[in-house]
Amino acid sequence: MKAILLNYRQAPRKTALISELIRGKSVKEARAILNKLVKRGAAPMLKLLESAVANAKNNDKISNTDDLIISTYVNKGKVLKRWRPRAMGRAFPIHKHTSHIVIELQEKK
Repeated sequence: MKAILLNYRQAPRKTALISELIRGKSVKEARAILNKLVKRGAAPMLKLLESAVANAKNNDKISNTDDLIISTYVNKGKVLKRWRPRAMGRAFPIHKHTSHIVIELQEKK
């Protein structure tokens, strides 16, 4: 009952804020939070949550998925390195960070 999003093109600092909002909540609560959230990473996180729920239904044969508890974390992904031209022929680096997002669903104890 797991879903992973690799190399999501947003900094882990920003996606971890969204991840902390839904950690420990039920699937029903998390859907409501992510639907109302106005951050850019909320839509991919919701899509990933739906993928984890589908995995629970199809692979683990769980019928009532609304009561599952969310365990989620965000890791740092690859850093895309680009260069920005500056004065007098110089170049300054630009680091474009990516995130690995993991959502795990666990049954309520």
